[in-house]
Amino acid sequence: MHLREGTPADWDRLLEIWEASVRATHAFLSEEDIAALRPEVRDAALPALELWVLCGDDGELLGFMGLDSAKLEALYIAPSSSRRGGGRMLVERARRLKGPLAVDVNEQNPAALRFYEAMGFRVCGRSPLDSAGRPFPLLHLVE
Repeated sequence: MHLREGTPADWDRLLEIWEASVRATHAFLSEEDIAALRPEVRDAALPALELWVLCGDDGELLGFMGLDSAKLEALYIAPSSSRRGGGRMLVERARRLKGPLAVDVNEQNPAALRFYEAMGFRVCGRSPLDSAGRPFPLLHLVE
């Protein structure tokens, strides 16, 4: 596996990875929630973030992260490629680029919290709503 900067040509595949990953890890989201989030990810998040993509040896896109300064705004791995070190590679690249990081994690996604805690993050706060005011509590983590 290797990393490279993301480009607009990657966005369709990244949206597919986002959706597959969300379906595998965000059981608290309904089909309506996912449908409402999809255009936000496609039209706002992907164009706005500094994207890094995780590629297989054959060049296939397996995951990605999105950064906004030193905040890790997105990290998604295709379910078929999870637990193979790609998430760690992405976080380590972000650290080399940005220094100490911050990240928000859905409280209802305990696997993500365990991952970030294993990567050295600690919870420093909580919000009862997500950034769009939806009832999905966020845990705020820092290094």
